[in-house]
Amino acid sequence: MTADVEVGPPAEEISRIAAALDSTVLAARTLAGGYSHQTCLLTLADGAVVARFGGADPAVEAAVMDAARRHVPVPEVLLVLPAGAGEQSRPAMVIEYVAGTPLSEVLASDGFGSAAMAELGAEVGRVVAGIGAVTYDRPGFFADDRLTVREEQPWSAQLPEVAAACMANIPDVRLDPATRAGWLDLCRAYAPALVAVDGWSRLVHADVNPKNILVSRTGGGWRVDAVLDWEFAYSGCPYGDAANMVRFGADDPARYVVGFRRGFAEHQPDDLPLVEQWARLGRILDMFALSDLVTRPFGNPVADRAAEVIRDWVADGVPRS
Repeated sequence: MTADVEVGPPAEEISRIAAALDSTVLAARTLAGGYSHQTCLLTLADGAVVARFGGADPAVEAAVMDAARRHVPVPEVLLVLPAGAGEQSRPAMVIEYVAGTPLSEVLASDGFGSAAMAELGAEVGRVVAGIGAVTYDRPGFFADDRLTVREEQPWSAQLPEVAAACMANIPDVRLDPATRAGWLDLCRAYAPALVAVDGWSRLVHADVNPKNILVSRTGGGWRVDAVLDWEFAYSGCPYGDAANMVRFGADDPARYVVGFRRGFAEHQPDDLPLVEQWARLGRILDMFALSDLVTRPFGNPVADRAAEVIRDWVADGVPRS
């Protein structure tokens, strides 16, 4: 049963969720969400939930979230619906509503001093390190909601191929030919370093950034309330998550970035000792994401920032930390 919907997905999709929850949707409001789906806050007669419409396979994402929440704060999945028969009926996942402030908003504010930013970074780093406590039998991407991992080529072999495919689809106005060629040379040069972590098979979120983390201020410091948006998760090396968080670190308070790196390094799972030059390995793993990000449509601010990073790395090399 549904009431008036303010701004949100088509009424047909709202009705499917209302029926599945046996509740009344009083209002729906679109929230900031992932690249491939729409995220909405649904106000029900008996509370509120968050619905995510679209995405590659919400059943797989739900299974990943269930595995991760044993180690890090992740919203509970309440419902997964496959795509319906109607043209406007996308697959959907309904999760519990978690109160908290997006980390991106806290980092952009001027209300906290450097000590508080360092504490916040350390707590976020601790939580992100905990994601790697989940293990699998081999590295690769998930094939189904049982989290079967598909067999893949080693990352060290994939990086030059992925970068070449992405650069072939980028117009000159985003990255000029010399920069694209320089990026391919850089990927080829650094790919062999990934041999050190090719065989790692830990859970990787693959989209750890300040918009996907909710935090709150507690009496004695900070708390991470939820890690969101697990649609790109895979089995591999967790250092890529650390690099993802600091990819645009120049935009964040310096003490936060230092605190994050410290928290991540100091709270690795007991059976996963930190390797030498882990931060640089993470940066090299992030070359996959950077290559993909710049293929996104014009006007996408993240794609534009990724292009800036690529230009910097082509000029100066891959950062060591």
